[in-house]
Amino acid sequence: MAVAVFAVATLITPAPAGAQAAQGLAAPGRAELALRWAPIHYQDVDATGNHALSGKSDFITRYDFDGNLNGRDNWDNAGRSTAAAAYYSVVETSSHYFVTYLFFHPRDWIDHPFFETEHENDGEGLTQIIEKDGSPYGVLRAAVTVAHSDFFSYAPAGSTWRNGAEMIDGTLSFQPSPHDEFQHPVTAQEARGHGLKAWPQYDINGDGVVYYPSLTVSEAPGSADDRDVRYQLIDIFATGGLWAERDNPNLFAGLGTFAGDQTGGCGTGTWSCGVNSANAPWGWDDGNDTVARGEIATDPAKLAAAYFTVPGTLSRTYTHNPYAAAAAALKRAAETMPPVVD
Repeated sequence: MAVAVFAVATLITPAPAGAQAAQGLAAPGRAELALRWAPIHYQDVDATGNHALSGKSDFITRYDFDGNLNGRDNWDNAGRSTAAAAYYSVVETSSHYFVTYLFFHPRDWIDHPFFETEHENDGEGLTQIIEKDGSPYGVLRAAVTVAHSDFFSYAPAGSTWRNGAEMIDGTLSFQPSPHDEFQHPVTAQEARGHGLKAWPQYDINGDGVVYYPSLTVSEAPGSADDRDVRYQLIDIFATGGLWAERDNPNLFAGLGTFAGDQTGGCGTGTWSCGVNSANAPWGWDDGNDTVARGEIATDPAKLAAAYFTVPGTLSRTYTHNPYAAAAAALKRAAETMPPVVD
């Protein structure tokens, strides 16, 4: 079973009710909304590769798991802490909520050397699109996941959303959590490279961890095959958090690109080790769609309009978008930066 339980209440204190109403969201708060729709997450684990650390290289954790904000020593320090976490942001229009989730690994690694590249740091995730229908949490209509440099779109069974400029790639499944009363969407990541899709397009094959969301509890897997581990949801926009560090050159090599180098044995016995090869949500990009780099998180209404045919109203005017203050700079930089292949 999972071990090393931590409670960090300071990160999940909701905004005062008046502030939420002024920004367009009544109770529940944004943290509770993120928890409601946070995925039950299947992580396939390879415990046998040379860079596997007995499976720890496939465990999700914090970007500052090693106690510092240096992205260039994460490969070296991988396995030091495997307390599970995921990062979220909530963007809102009058018609929809858009919740983005980031899962972080210190290593993107391989166990066969020919013609493949590994790299320090790995950030994959998804954005979920929730229609406001008058109920407290709305109804989940669609999701778009990130698997390396490609996006994959999904809709729940019975959804009225249809193909847009992109084809819907599959059905978004739901499962109950033993830790709350909700049915959660189910996602999965592959071992080693950690591409993320809706389950069961990826699935656990042998060893693996099943992660369940929490606002307060962060557990470390007890083994490479632990099927009940809670991960803590952390706001990307928390004071001193990931967004606040976006210009820290020790953590980021450029806009939305984690800093990474070739130290600690990355690339040893393999084809090569990439440098600065992983992205935060505002750096995610699909190379052949109409959505610009990072807009899956920063302009998710545009993503929804591009990827799906949406019946009814899809407002493109944001009532809450914490990325907006930097949106113009993000767009200019994204237009000039080369794509980062994860």
